[in-house]
Amino acid sequence: MKVNVEKVVWITGASSGIGEALTYQYNSKGYKTIISSRNKEELERVKQKCRYPENISVLVMDISKFTEMEDNVKSAINAFGSVDILINNAGISQRSLIIETDFEVYKKLMDVNYLGTVALSKAILPEFVKQKSGHFVTVTSLMGKFASPYRSGYCGVKHALHGFFDGLRMEHEKDGIAVTLICPGFVQTNVAKNALTADGSTQNKEDDATKNGLPVDTFAKKMIAAIEKSKFEAYIGKKEIMGVYLKRFFPRLLHKVVLKSNVR
Repeated sequence: MKVNVEKVVWITGASSGIGEALTYQYNSKGYKTIISSRNKEELERVKQKCRYPENISVLVMDISKFTEMEDNVKSAINAFGSVDILINNAGISQRSLIIETDFEVYKKLMDVNYLGTVALSKAILPEFVKQKSGHFVTVTSLMGKFASPYRSGYCGVKHALHGFFDGLRMEHEKDGIAVTLICPGFVQTNVAKNALTADGSTQNKEDDATKNGLPVDTFAKKMIAAIEKSKFEAYIGKKEIMGVYLKRFFPRLLHKVVLKSNVR
């Protein structure tokens, strides 16, 4: 198979869920792909499951270690000579009431979901400017557009990502740099199982909404289609995406609908 040498994709949070599904699909298309997370064993597992493992480079990193991002960018560029698309996918969710949640939980959500993503994006930005091209793809959430109980910290950091990357797009469109914000609804991953609870421990259980969400492979295909079209934002899910439009035009109705849904 002729390898797609035009694009090199770097995916964070690639050892499971959305990141893993994206890896398989980009690899099957012939892209050279850098995959990152903290778990080397799981990254190697993903690599070996790929159709063309020789086109995969494993780069272990902790997104919350901000000072290591410049070195991580150098390692990523050394892997295949450049990076064309950075998919900011790493993150964790939350399931706890505000009044019960330790402040340290909010800090961890901010460090991992927001500041780590900002640090990595800032570190690679000069490379994108230098090559006069680059595409930031950031996985936020529908919770970055409206809110839901038990997810206050998660909603907050996802809203913050929209503000930062909308600003980045405005500042660097002149440099040939694109920004796409992907807003998933419910997707069949371990996001609920891995969600932080009030004391910072993981929830360790599935929820019905996630279990009945989009299959992760279906989601990944829709996400790649949105990236290829360089969409500013893409809302991907089932009926829950209607919340975006209710928030815009009928915010009080959305408030009632979300409370009535009793989603946790």
